[in-house]
Amino acid sequence: MNRYPTIRRSSLAASLVASATLGVGGASAQDSSLLLEPVQSQKQQALTMENGSFMFRELPADHRPREVQLHDTLTVIVDYRTRMISEGDAEQRKNSFINQALTSWLAFDGKSIRLAPQLAGDPRVSGINNSQYRAESDLELRDAMSFKIAGEVIDIRPNGNLYIEANWNVENNEENWKIFLSGEVSRESIQPDRTVTTDSIVNLNIKKKEVGMVREGYERGWFSEFYARYKPF
Repeated sequence: MNRYPTIRRSSLAASLVASATLGVGGASAQDSSLLLEPVQSQKQQALTMENGSFMFRELPADHRPREVQLHDTLTVIVDYRTRMISEGDAEQRKNSFINQALTSWLAFDGKSIRLAPQLAGDPRVSGINNSQYRAESDLELRDAMSFKIAGEVIDIRPNGNLYIEANWNVENNEENWKIFLSGEVSRESIQPDRTVTTDSIVNLNIKKKEVGMVREGYERGWFSEFYARYKPF
């Protein structure tokens, strides 16, 4: 009849022993000694697009844009527009008066030099000169070039900039158009489709030459060019 109380006492004793054991283990884990190293907190990882955005996905290696290298081709978009207005006005007036007389002269008689008498009177020169010059000049120049041209990377500068050159030669019967372009561009100015605008090119040099009937229609003759350059009158 007393068997059940004995079992209850044994279970209660086992519970007390287990609690004491856990209490000793927990007490030994807490130590306030300064000789122990403090628990270091986990370093926070820097926030980037890879670990901070659930929409970011890195492109595969075969789909990434290749870095521009030597002798690669770039497409240059030329959009050149200029407008110049120049006005000039000059006016000059000059009045001059001259009145001169020769009151004495020299004569040589073979032996000595002496004064020569002016029997007919002293020679005299007098005159009035009036001159007036006026010029007006107006110049308005408009020029525009818009085209695309493929250029080649000729050199890579020490700072990473790219020096490019492009040549374009078109012949159509008697018409001939030649265009040369050169300049230096930074890698940051190159678009993903490998295009670059002339606004981003440093030391831009564009040469355009036309030969043919169209050019001859508005080209100046040699005499008018000579007259405009040297202005003989």
